[in-house]
Amino acid sequence: MSSPARVDNLDMGATVWMIASTALVFLMIPGLGYFYSGMVRSKNALSLVFLCVMALAVVTVQWVLWGYSLALSETSSNGFIGDLGHWLFLDVDYRPHPNAPTVPGVVFATYQCMFAALTPGLAIGGAAERIRVLPTIVYTFIWTTVVYDPIAYWVWAPGGWLTKLGVLDFAGGCAVEIASGFAALAFYAVLGKRRGFGEEKWQPHNHLNIILGFAFLFFGWFGFNAGGASLVSGRAGIAFMTTNIAGAVAGIVWVALAYWQQRRFSSFHFCSGAVAGMVCVTPAASLVSTWAAFPMGAAAGLFCFSAVEVSLRLGIDDCIDVFAVHGVGGVLGVMLTGVFANKHVIGLDGVSSKGGLINGHAHQLLIQLAAAAASAAWSFGVSYLILRAMDCIPIFRFRVDAAAEDHGLDFTELGEAGYSFVRDLALAHAPVSRPHSLSKPLIAEAPTPPPGAAVANEVAAIQHPHDSRPMLKGSPSSGTVADLPSPK
Repeated sequence: MSSPARVDNLDMGATVWMIASTALVFLMIPGLGYFYSGMVRSKNALSLVFLCVMALAVVTVQWVLWGYSLALSETSSNGFIGDLGHWLFLDVDYRPHPNAPTVPGVVFATYQCMFAALTPGLAIGGAAERIRVLPTIVYTFIWTTVVYDPIAYWVWAPGGWLTKLGVLDFAGGCAVEIASGFAALAFYAVLGKRRGFGEEKWQPHNHLNIILGFAFLFFGWFGFNAGGASLVSGRAGIAFMTTNIAGAVAGIVWVALAYWQQRRFSSFHFCSGAVAGMVCVTPAASLVSTWAAFPMGAAAGLFCFSAVEVSLRLGIDDCIDVFAVHGVGGVLGVMLTGVFANKHVIGLDGVSSKGGLINGHAHQLLIQLAAAAASAAWSFGVSYLILRAMDCIPIFRFRVDAAAEDHGLDFTELGEAGYSFVRDLALAHAPVSRPHSLSKPLIAEAPTPPPGAAVANEVAAIQHPHDSRPMLKGSPSSGTVADLPSPK
């Protein structure tokens, strides 16, 4: 049991703002699902939304059981992981946590729960269109315990070794962005490419879903970055504005680079760029002057766009670009925080800091490098080991079989469809009693090209929304929206 803490400095305004921010971050989770669903083929769209909202449920249980205590314990005697002093939320009540001394501890713990729930959802995108649901649910629980919780403790807990080293990471550059990006890379290393990658041509099936999901993400990111900052000192306002600026600048830069390369505009280019900018500014949100969001956003647009291009040329099948945007963007943001951190901004709350390179504190860059490297290595290494170990157990085998992958995860894993016309086509080719049955192909293969095939081939030549050049050789994949006749 922890000793009683002073509660006479609890602030109603700060408490209300953190509760509101918790709701904002909550909206990011279904928003992430919609964002991801639009990027994949229609037969897999619903499964990604489902996995994102399931992550919220699974991590909520884990967080109350022991996740919060492991990640943010203020009584642990080691620098690696928290103790179980708060398991089952024991003593998590009105008494404040040292990281949020003006709000009740239970409000702070709930706010942090949303961060923990969002992170595995980000990583799951690295395995889109080829992953089974049951192993993913179990993996989410394990991964949050042995990957997210330790990194969060290192960076944010009072006794964390990176905290003591002096790392500057305000809202999750290490625990959220780097951890999810490198976990997604581990997914690719274990599961490999999707069937047909390199032979068939695919495209995102619903750009409206992408924009809708992006809108929820952008809206929620204001709570994500500004929710833990002080209202009175103005640092919450700084975090709010740096988030907006970085997203806007990175979106513009990404669109400009894509237009220079392809000579056309794309809504998805802007959405991807804006997300990259917000990823980059996350660790620095309330630690820098607002002007610093301009170079940080520009750098995010340039480096993350380049990372996507490199991934495509190397043949890495990360259809949602989790590693390029969150992994690379997270590392870039952590390092640029060491450049632009301003001791005067940090000092608005009465906190003493030497700042970053702009204040003449070049040593901060080494601390930031240590944090980024340790987080990336731990996330990739441990994620890879968990995936390999679970994959050896038949019931927890991650990858769906070839037939299930061809038919789509919505039918084979959920028995549902995200769109009624896809469901109707499935019912036309499967037994009525089991609409997700694999006994017959869900979508028949026509022996001759259907009317309008030339148009479909031209549209389907866009393998990846970031690259208009045909990446893959062969005909469009059967089962995509482009191949289906119009519903009557």
